Parts: sequence; structure tokens; C-alpha cells
Amino acid sequence: MTKHIFVTGGVVSSLGKGLTCASIGMLLESRGLRVRMQKLDPYLNILPGILSPFQHGEVYVLDDGSETDLDLGHYERFTSDRLTRNSSWTTGLLYQEMGEKERAGEYNGVTIQVIPHVTSIIKEKVANLDRDDVDVVITEIGGTVGDMESLPHMEAIRQFANDVGKQNCLFIHLTLIPYLKAARELKTKPTQHSVGRLLSIGIQPDIIVCRTEQPIPAEERAKIALFCNVPKECVVEEPDADFSIYEVPMTLHANKMDEIVVSRLGLSNAGEPNLTAWRDMLDRMHHPEREVTIAVVGRYADHKDAYKSVYEALDHAGTVNRAQVRVRRIDSENVVRQETRQILENVDGIIVPGGFGERTVSGTVEAIQIAREKGIPFFGVALGIQSAMIEYGRNVLGLNDADSTEYDRTCENPIFRLLQDDKDPEDGVRRGSRKVSLAAGSKAEKIYGCRQIEERHRHRYEFDFEYQKKFEEGGAVLSGLAESGKHLEVMELPNHPWFVAVAYHPEFKSQPTKPHPLFADFVAAAVEHRG
Repeated sequence: MTKHIFVTGGVVSSLGKGLTCASIGMLLESRGLRVRMQKLDPYLNILPGILSPFQHGEVYVLDDGSETDLDLGHYERFTSDRLTRNSSWTTGLLYQEMGEKERAGEYNGVTIQVIPHVTSIIKEKVANLDRDDVDVVITEIGGTVGDMESLPHMEAIRQFANDVGKQNCLFIHLTLIPYLKAARELKTKPTQHSVGRLLSIGIQPDIIVCRTEQPIPAEERAKIALFCNVPKECVVEEPDADFSIYEVPMTLHANKMDEIVVSRLGLSNAGEPNLTAWRDMLDRMHHPEREVTIAVVGRYADHKDAYKSVYEALDHAGTVNRAQVRVRRIDSENVVRQETRQILENVDGIIVPGGFGERTVSGTVEAIQIAREKGIPFFGVALGIQSAMIEYGRNVLGLNDADSTEYDRTCENPIFRLLQDDKDPEDGVRRGSRKVSLAAGSKAEKIYGCRQIEERHRHRYEFDFEYQKKFEEGGAVLSGLAESGKHLEVMELPNHPWFVAVAYHPEFKSQPTKPHPLFADFVAAAVEHRG
């Protein structure tokens, strides 16, 4: 029978439940177990794809086109689980589904209430991940214990444990142990109160994971165990990862987290952990042989989580190249400033990630011109291919008003227009994993090592092939096309040290032990540029 782990958070928000869940999943996989991951978010939004990056960070896109919370990126980077629509549910989505069921008559006219109807649909979403080929389902409950909006989720997982048997469920509670510098003391009282809130709901945590800046003395761990009714060995310390988030699994392993989980859930098919590849990756990360500086130019550059997967992919690429990647985050609106241009002229690589809006593109076009003219390695992602081709059209091909209809509907040379997708998406967005054909002998083909690839997409505007001949005669190589041949996927400049722009999001498929080939080659080019 599939076992279930539920991870809740207490004391404060942003403790890193997603990283903790991903780390536990990675450790269980290292023991040969098959893991599925899921997040239940209490907020009422129905469309995570339109949440502000300044509030919720990047929108992470799955193979099936689902737009989700960035924590699902952690799940996929740390484990081999390829997530689906069933891996991410907001309360808004649940209520929407319940409304559809009501209109279809499935509730037979009864009064719909939080209990049993909302809790039942939450339990249904958890149970949907049960499969014969899944040993453990890890479900993260968003929010913080005590939040009003989280109560239905807490009640649902309490009921779920009773439904399937408590021996098949494990409750992990992540809390903060604050350190008061004035008193030079760690304080356990917030954790005690947080667990008390859980107990009042009817949930007894099996394991308490304590985020802390300082090592927790044995007597403090004993106090937590005593007042929170857990064995002392189930009070697990999780110190801040000063160097890299990829240290978290090894810290939890050192504190016997995976051993405790395997024992408490009776996972008799678990083997000894094989962490060789992860340790090798960390060793490379801790002992770089060189350093490069990459400028990330975008509208949301000042907010680190907005381009989370891009930054992580750069770190992965740095590891495989034994290079420390130093990121300079450049707000695209500031490129006009002379001091910003000087910074761009002296970096080892420039990357333009995804984004929307006229304020974004004007600065990225100028940054790309610097990269092209100065021979600085350039990598364009999603918006990056629009900006790259607009810049080339204006400054090389003489199309002075080359633009996208996203930014100027009246321009005479709209080289990018609203897409006409084969699948005719209702909202005009091309999402999810799509097949791409690469031109023989192209730089892209050499980087990937093959002609046929699959990558994740999320964009509305497409290159107008009426301009194809002009670009190719002007020296650009349109080296990647969608399987249908109707969508441009990759553009490159062969007479440049490294200039590649893609319509898709390769950062979503990069992992610390398996860096994406485009990012790996881009960083290698930055290393060569630095000399």
C-alpha cells in the first residue's frame, strides 16, 4: 500500500517546506523508493500563471502545461518525479471543481459545507496519487498552522490518516527555533505553541523539523520532545544552508531523517542510500576551479524568486564546468544608465529570461546589442528570443521599427505576432512540453547531441515567417522549429562566440546532477570568454 507523508509549517511562513519536502523525496529515492510529490495551497487563486512574480516568484510550468507554484520546481530538481496537473491544487481550483460538480448535479441538492464536502475533495486529490508503482506520496500543505484558510486542509489530512490507517501516514511539522542574540538563547516556546495548534486540530506530528541558525543543544531537543510528545530522535535539526540549498538533503541525512521515515512507515523495500552522485555534485560546487560573472537582465531581476529556475540552472551549469557563477541581476529598465551599460560590457555572459510588457523589452534589446557587438556570450530564453530578433532586425537588417505586436500593434515590421497554435489554446498561450526539430550542423544540434528534443513552453507571441528569408540572408540561423514547422524555436548567430535564443524554457528541465545542456554550454562559453 502507498504510504503518505504530510508536511506542515508553523511559527512563521517561508521556512522552506518545499525544500524540505524535496530533500526528503530525494533521500527516499536514493534508497530505491518510488516517490510522488504534491502541493496543496490554501490561497483562493485559480490561475497561478497570472500571480505577480513579486509576490509568488516564478510560475513553474509542467510537461502537461500546468502553471504552478515555484516549489514544484524544487520537487523536480531534487527528485526524478515528473509532476502533473494532479500535483498542484489551490483552494480556488478545488472550489471551482466543486462548483462544476454542483452544476452537474453530483451533490443531489444537499447543502455544500466545509465538512464533509471540502475536506472530501482534498482527500480525493491526495488519494489520486496512489499507484501500484508509488511507494510514498509526499504532500506539502501550504501556509502556516493557525491560518484560517489552512484549516480545511489540516482537517482533511487528519481524516485521511484515519481513513487509510495511521500506520500508513506520517506527519512532519517544520518550525522555527529563533535565536535571541541579546539573551544568547534558542527559544523553543514558539515550536511548542505551533505543535499545540496542531494538537488542537487533532494532528500529532511524528517528526518535528527545526529550522535554526544555531546548533540545538541536547537539552533543548529533549525539551521539544517532552512538550511536543515525540521521541527525542524525531526532533530533527535543519540548520540554514549557508552555501547552497543542495546541502539540505545531506544535512537531513546526517540527522537520520530518511532512516526515521523508513522505520516509522515500515518501508521494508527501502535499501541503503546511494548518495554518490549528489556528494560528487556538492564537491564540485564547493571546490570551483574558476569564476564567471553572468548578467541576468529582466523586469523582475531584483526579485530573486522571479527567475528561480534560471538561477538554479546557472548553478547546475557552473558545477559541471567547475566554475563559480556570480550572478549580476540587472533590471531591464536600468540598462539605459551608463553605469549599467559598463557593467554589461564587462561580464562574461548575458542572459535574458522570460517576461512580459514593453518596459521589459526595451532594456533587453539594448543589453542584447551590447552582447552581440562586444562578442559576449548571450543566451535568450522565451522573451529572450523576441528581444534578440527585434534587436537583430533593427540594428543589422535595417528594419528600424521591427517589433512585436505585444509592444506596438501599429509597427510596420511586426516580426512577432500572436501565435496560431495547432492546438488552438483558449487563452492563446502555448504551454507545456512540445517537440522541437533542430537543423543539422547547427550549434543547437551540437549542444544537444541530437536532432529531436522536447522542451517546455509558455508564450503567446510567435515569429512571423514572412521575415524568415530576410533574417537568413542577413546571417541569422533559424535552427529549431516546432514539429509542425509552424513555430520558430531556436535562433543563433554563427559568427558570434556564443549567441543562442530559444522560445521555450530549458531552465525547467535542469537538475543539479543533470545540468541542462544549453545552460552547461553557455557557462562553458562564459568561462572561455573570461580566459
